[in-house]
Amino acid sequence: MKRSISKKHNLLLFIIYVIFFQINAQNETWLFKLPDSIPPKDRICFALYTVHENTLKLTAQFYPIKNYEPFEASLQLKENGKWVDKATTKIIYPGYTAPFRIDNWDDTKAYEYRVTHNNTAFYEGTIQKNPIQKDEIVLAAFTCNSIYPKYGGDIERKDIVENMKKLKPDVLFFSGDQVYDHSEHYLYWLKFGRDFGDIIKNTPTICLPDDHDVGQANLWGAGGKKGKARNGESGGYYMPVEYVKEVERAQTSHLPDPYDPTPIEQGIGVYYTDLKWGGISFAILEDRKFKTGLEGYVKDETTYFPKVTDANIDNKPFNVNGATLLGERQLKFLEDWTTDWENAEIKTVLSQTIFAMGNTHSGKYDKPIGLDFDTNGWPQAKRDKALSVIRKSFSCMIAGDQHLGTVIQHGIDDWNDAGYSFCTPSIANFWLRWWSPEKAGANRKKGAPEYTGEFLDGFQNKITMQATANPTIQHKKASGGKLTTTAAGFGVIRYHKNKREITFECWPRNVDITNSTSKQYKGWPITISQFDNYKIDNGYKLPLFKTSKNNQVITVLNETNDVVSSVRIKGSTYQPKTHKKGTYKIVIGEGNTTKEFTFPSLLKNKKVVNVK
Repeated sequence: MKRSISKKHNLLLFIIYVIFFQINAQNETWLFKLPDSIPPKDRICFALYTVHENTLKLTAQFYPIKNYEPFEASLQLKENGKWVDKATTKIIYPGYTAPFRIDNWDDTKAYEYRVTHNNTAFYEGTIQKNPIQKDEIVLAAFTCNSIYPKYGGDIERKDIVENMKKLKPDVLFFSGDQVYDHSEHYLYWLKFGRDFGDIIKNTPTICLPDDHDVGQANLWGAGGKKGKARNGESGGYYMPVEYVKEVERAQTSHLPDPYDPTPIEQGIGVYYTDLKWGGISFAILEDRKFKTGLEGYVKDETTYFPKVTDANIDNKPFNVNGATLLGERQLKFLEDWTTDWENAEIKTVLSQTIFAMGNTHSGKYDKPIGLDFDTNGWPQAKRDKALSVIRKSFSCMIAGDQHLGTVIQHGIDDWNDAGYSFCTPSIANFWLRWWSPEKAGANRKKGAPEYTGEFLDGFQNKITMQATANPTIQHKKASGGKLTTTAAGFGVIRYHKNKREITFECWPRNVDITNSTSKQYKGWPITISQFDNYKIDNGYKLPLFKTSKNNQVITVLNETNDVVSSVRIKGSTYQPKTHKKGTYKIVIGEGNTTKEFTFPSLLKNKKVVNVK
């Protein structure tokens, strides 16, 4: 009798368990908290890779290694129909990452690869060949992968993945906040990989960690010092240093080697570097890591940081000396990168956020804000310095973080004398922002909305708003789980190398971008010339150079040998311009085959210079 009761009891428990499992089968977080449910054959979750200057770097992300399983993985390539071992590496704990590196990589071919573990788990993908012969190179850009159901964090990412499979971009760029849980990066990083692994495994991917990734509400890294609280105001990193290192190892160890690998405070590493792919050169920045914290600079203790909510607040006390944005190390990197045009025709700067305050309302539509220190609009002087270096290479800028899609042309001394930035919309928006200025913008294009045109942002930085993907005022999740009311989506950047043009596309969620009836957010697409990123309307013209060889690199330096501009020209003629009259050295060519001219001393009164 007792045995019969026990059997019924066990049967009841089993039925309850099955029902519970079926109800929660789609809840990936629940599955992650039961690592034993991942069988050994599925031990590898996903993999990211880049190829740069004939070096492959690939990081495989594992689920927890169990019991006596080996902490070692292998990378194999398929050759003549057979899998061949090419590299072996240790799986690093904490984080269970396996970083591979192969030098002397032949990037003229595509290779099937697989990561193996214990002769049991196999994870396959494709290392693409360098598309340097293609005219159009496509970058797909994403940001802010919210996990909160209220704003779409519970909606699957299949619409994005399916669009990417159709688009087949050459590079993927995740600009930050892939993980929104502030204490369990590893678990939600696995979820990110499960959501996007099908496209990441076959496409070179750039992935930057931002504030939420490292467990903070905001991040002013202050050179790596220990932070006092998660809000980040004091500057530095709040979470244990091993947590921060794990995050950066997981998200960036597959990137090309850093320009200068010297660690910062607490032994935290750096990853700022460049990536050349398909004839496009990307500068990858860490715009949070060196930035000064608010403590000691922002003294209004009655306001909620980082937003000073009085829209009429005087911004001048915040334009302080001594504050840092990119830091001298990254500025030096950008200067060196400016003149490196090997295998590059167009350049782009990738960062976590934009170099302006591109919003007027935050959180609620009826909540105007005065200043937002979380943006790279502050500190203003260092913002201007960064833009003055970036524009030298005629680079546009791609970023995220703001939860609001915008295209802005930046200004330093005057409107529109620096580059364009495209801030992509969020994958799923938690904190909504709007660009809705009280007054219409100056010098708008004919028929353009009043929120476009020339403005001063909250920090009095000069910006020209070209397009904004504002959420609807009465935002709510639409029927069918669509996220267009919260202005969620992603960006597509098309580089037209033959025309030297760049097209920005801004797509909402849950549309088929290959369907001719699907529409982008209002104001997009936007196409600019590469040379629009450094326009000098009323400057000093140097002579017109005519070269016997097409597409030469032409670099202009001033009297102190500082670079004024550097670009690979299109065709055989180019007339440089500078901001003021002076003596300039013009270097034509690259590597060991350069010719130098000095104006006006050696080229006095010459309006045209023929270069053989």
